[in-house]
Formats: sequence, C-alpha cells, structure tokens
Amino acid sequence: MPLYEHVMIARQDLSNAQAESLVEHFGTVLADNGGNLVDSEYWGVKTMAYKINKNRKGHYAFLRTDAPATAVQEMERLMRLHDDVMRVLTIKVGAHVEGPSIQMQKRDERDTRRERR
Repeated sequence: MPLYEHVMIARQDLSNAQAESLVEHFGTVLADNGGNLVDSEYWGVKTMAYKINKNRKGHYAFLRTDAPATAVQEMERLMRLHDDVMRVLTIKVGAHVEGPSIQMQKRDERDTRRERR
C-alpha cells in the first residue's frame, strides 16, 4: 500500500486531550477503510504566520499512514467537514523516515548548517 504523511491543524481553543483524540478518531477512520496508522506525533500549540478562521494559533499533529488511496480520500473528506480541523496537508512518500520528525528533534540533534561566508 502507498505511504502518506499528513499534517493537521486544529483550532486553538481545544484542549490537548481533545486535539489528540482527533488524531485517534482519524486513525480509526483509516482502519475502518483498510488502512493503517503507522505513527502519530502531537506537535503542540504553535503560532501561525497568518490568521486562519480568526485563529492566530493552532494544535499541530503529524500522522504517518500506510493506506490505500480511497481510505486517505475518505479521511481527508471527514477532516475537511470537521469543525475543529482548520487545515490538512497530505503528501505521498516513498518511505517513512525512522525516528522522530524534524519538529520533535532538539535543536542540538539536528544536522549542523553550513557556515555562512
């Protein structure tokens, strides 16, 4: 099955538990349609560059899935209909990267940048 990565932004006035339960809910939607939620990360509340639906901040969540295209389409459809979800980004990838995402890594653990001249 194809591999996908999803980033979801939920409204800022939700609690952390409610935002994490959204991830679990959409994981069950995938499972019901023949997919699998490989990994999920809750990135927390972050400030956005611009307002979305009169919100300046949002709960960010990252999902790694292994699912057929129909299951992903159904999950995206339900995310767009859900009142608490503001934005969704889905990307098809060749392979999932092991370990935590770049957002979850500490600044010291990241690769060093090249020096400026």
